[in-house]
Amino acid sequence: MSELVSVSGMVLKAFDHAEYDRRIILLTRQMGRITVFAKGVRRQGSKHMASTEPFVYGDFKLFEGKSAYNLAEADIKNYFEGLRLDMETMCYASFFADAADHTTKENNDEAQVLRLLYRSMQGLLSPGLSNRFVSTVFQLKLLMENGVFDAASAMESAKAVSHAIDYISKSDMKDIFAFRVSDECAAELEKIASKHLSDFVGGRLKSLEVMKDMGYN
Repeated sequence: MSELVSVSGMVLKAFDHAEYDRRIILLTRQMGRITVFAKGVRRQGSKHMASTEPFVYGDFKLFEGKSAYNLAEADIKNYFEGLRLDMETMCYASFFADAADHTTKENNDEAQVLRLLYRSMQGLLSPGLSNRFVSTVFQLKLLMENGVFDAASAMESAKAVSHAIDYISKSDMKDIFAFRVSDECAAELEKIASKHLSDFVGGRLKSLEVMKDMGYN
């Protein structure tokens, strides 16, 4: 076995592979978005089964295979179990993970996107924040981190909207949701975020279509 590589990250997606294996998409602080195979995790009693579920965050030790990394060990810091207890919340979490999957790359510095994703998952579990508000802020900050948000045109909107966009642009991830806006402003921000994200990723986000079909967005 090759030398182990240590990374910190969150599982974006997980797919059953072969009879007992699983393939996961992992967004890491050190190596951006990577594919990892977890051998035998679907066997009864596997200690790593829960470590390969979507949304879990932790430290992973990997070894490099012929075409992808393989999971050797995992130390999970946050399973985000609460995201799976409510259908609406799980849909939003899946959308966030899907968007991160489509806007990040391997061997790219995606540390800020990882921080945004982690903070947004926390936001979904915060009783003081609506899922729609968290989603809007997540989308806007994600677009900003990718350098594709046209802030200049958005600033032509109402003063409250431009102030909110300025706050999102300049705030640290830990404070990204520490502001409030009127319902009218929130609706305008949501419209701006949706349009810019659609222009950026096109129709590639199946999770967003699911949310719309279920009336969550």
